[in-house]
Amino acid sequence: MQEKGSISIHTENIFPIIKKFLYSDHEIFLRELVSNAVDATQKLKSLGQLGEFKGELGELKVKVSVDKEARTITISDRGLGMTAEEIKKYINQIAFSGATEFVEQYKEKDTAAKDQIIGQFGLGFYSAFMVADNVEIFSKSYKDDTEGAHWTCDGSTEFSLETTDKTDRGTDVVLHVAADSDEFLEAARLRTILTKYCKFLPIEIEFEGEAINQTQPIWAKQPSELTDEDYTKFYQELYPFSEPPLFWIHLNVDYPFNLTGILYFPKVKDELQFSRNKIQLYSRQVFITDEVKDVVPEFLMLLHGVIDSPDIPLNVSRSFLQADAAVKKINTYITKKVADKLAELYRKDRTGFEEKWSDIGLFVKYGMLSDDKFYEKAKDFVLLQNTAGKFFTLSEYQEFVQANQKDKNEQTVVLYTTDPETQHSFVQAALDRGYDVLKLDTVLDSHFIGQLEQKLEKVTFKRVDADTIGKLIEKDEATESVLSDDDKTKLQQLFTTAISNPQMNVQVEALSPQDAPVIITVPEFMRRMKDMQRAGGGGGMQMFGSLPDTYTVSVNANHPVAQRVLSTDDEASQKLARQAFDLALLAQGLLKGEALTAFVKRSADLLTA
Repeated sequence: MQEKGSISIHTENIFPIIKKFLYSDHEIFLRELVSNAVDATQKLKSLGQLGEFKGELGELKVKVSVDKEARTITISDRGLGMTAEEIKKYINQIAFSGATEFVEQYKEKDTAAKDQIIGQFGLGFYSAFMVADNVEIFSKSYKDDTEGAHWTCDGSTEFSLETTDKTDRGTDVVLHVAADSDEFLEAARLRTILTKYCKFLPIEIEFEGEAINQTQPIWAKQPSELTDEDYTKFYQELYPFSEPPLFWIHLNVDYPFNLTGILYFPKVKDELQFSRNKIQLYSRQVFITDEVKDVVPEFLMLLHGVIDSPDIPLNVSRSFLQADAAVKKINTYITKKVADKLAELYRKDRTGFEEKWSDIGLFVKYGMLSDDKFYEKAKDFVLLQNTAGKFFTLSEYQEFVQANQKDKNEQTVVLYTTDPETQHSFVQAALDRGYDVLKLDTVLDSHFIGQLEQKLEKVTFKRVDADTIGKLIEKDEATESVLSDDDKTKLQQLFTTAISNPQMNVQVEALSPQDAPVIITVPEFMRRMKDMQRAGGGGGMQMFGSLPDTYTVSVNANHPVAQRVLSTDDEASQKLARQAFDLALLAQGLLKGEALTAFVKRSADLLTA
C-alpha cells in the first residue's frame, strides 16, 4: 500500500532556505548523511550493550557508493533503521520543529534557533537536496515484526511512502544527483570529501571497498594509553611535510563542557607569516572546520592539532561561535591549559625550556600582548636573552640591572639591540660602561617592549643606538667639555655645512675622548613608532610610517678630531668633518650609493696626502 502526503511545513519550499541559510558549501551533504548513518549505528550498539537489542549486531559499517551511469550516490548503514511511522515522524516533520517558526527563525539567522535544531536527524538529512533532485530512503527497523519502508521525495513538499521487501536491518539513502551537481558523481571528489570530514568517525566508513577512516583517533584515548611516538606519528599524519612538533597538550575535560583534543606547538621561529587554520575542529569525530578563530584564542592560532567538542553543532557558523557561551568557556579553558603547560615545562626543565625559546617565544609574547589573563601567568616564565646569550625572567633581569642601570630619576633603564651585528659599536659602548644589553629582535618586540613599560613599575626601554651612551642612562655626574661655547657653536656650523642634510640634526656634546668622534642616533620615540607601524600597529601608527627618518648627529667635543676640524682651513675642515660623519654613517650601515663611492675616494686621497 502506498501513502502520499505533504511534509509538514507551511511554506512552498523549505529547501532553498536550507541551502541559503544553513549550508554554505554543498559538499556538506555527504558529511551530514554519513554522520546520520554513524549515529544510527552507534545507537544500535548502545542498545546491544544495554541488552535492549538481543539480535546479532554483525559487521557494523557505513558504506558509500556511487553509480555514475545511474547518477546515484548511496549511503547504507546497518543501524537502527526506521519504520514507516518513524520516517513520517523524523523525516517529514523536519525534526519535530514547528516548521513555520523554523523557517522564520532561519530567515532572521537566529543562532539560538540553529542551536536548538541542529543535531536532529531530519535537518541534516535534507541537505541531500542541495545536490539531488530526488531522494529515496529504503529502511527497515531493528525491531521485530516490522516491515521495510520506502520513502521518496523530489524536493517539493510532496512525498510518497510505501512498504518494501527490504529484509536486512538499517537504512539506504539514495540520492539521484541533479544536473548541476555532476562533480559529485566523480569517485575522486567523493573520496576527497569523505577523507576531509569523515577521516576519524567512530564507525568504519567504506568507499570503493576500502575503509577511509580511523575509528579511534588518539585524541579520543586517555593520555595514559599513549606514548610520545603515538603523538608524533599522529602529527605526521595531520601535517605530512612538517618538522616534528616541540611538544603538545592533550585536552580532556567533561565538565562544565565536553572537550577532547591535542594541540601541538610547531616550530615557527620568529616568523609571523605562519600558516594559520592548522587546528581542525570536530564534533564527535566529525570534521566541522579549520577556521577556529572564535574557539581558539587569536594568539594560539599558531598552534596545530585537533579540538573535538559535541557542544559545538555541525553547522557551525561565525555568528554562532561568537555568541555561544560554551565556546567562550572552551576558549578560556584552552588559554589556561596552554599557560599551565608552559609553566610546567619551565619549572621542570628550565634548560630545555631555554633551548626551545627561539620557537616558543613568539607564542608567549603574542599571548601576553593579546590576553591579560595569559599575561598574568606568562610574566613568570617569559624569557629575556642578553647579547651574551644568558636568559632571564622579568624579575631576574630587573634585579640584575637595577643597581647599575638606574638613571638620575630612579628609572631602571633596560638597554636593548634589535640587530647585534649592525648596532655592534653601540652595544660595545654600553658593555664598556658595564651595562647589559638585551637582544630584542623579533617582529613582535616593538609591541612587547611597550607592554612591559606599561606593566612594570619605573622601567623604561631604550635601544642602544637611540642616543649617546651618556644620555641613554643619565646620571647626576656630567662630562665637562674642553671646548669654549664659541668653539662648540663653530664646530656645529662646520659639521652642518659639511653634511648639508636637513634630516641630520647636528649637536655638539661633551663625551668621553674614548668615544667615537661622531655618533649618529635615531630618537627612541620616533624610531619605536615607526617600528610598530611596520610591525602592524595600524590605526594612528600610520602617520609615523609616512614621516621622513630623522637622525641626531652627536659631535664629540672631547675627541681629538674636533680640535683638528677647528684648527684647519675651511676646505680641509669640511673634508675632515664629512669624513668623520661618513664613518658614523658607515657604523650604522647607512652609507650607500654615491656617498659611499665618494667616501672611498676621499679615504684613498687622505692615505696618499
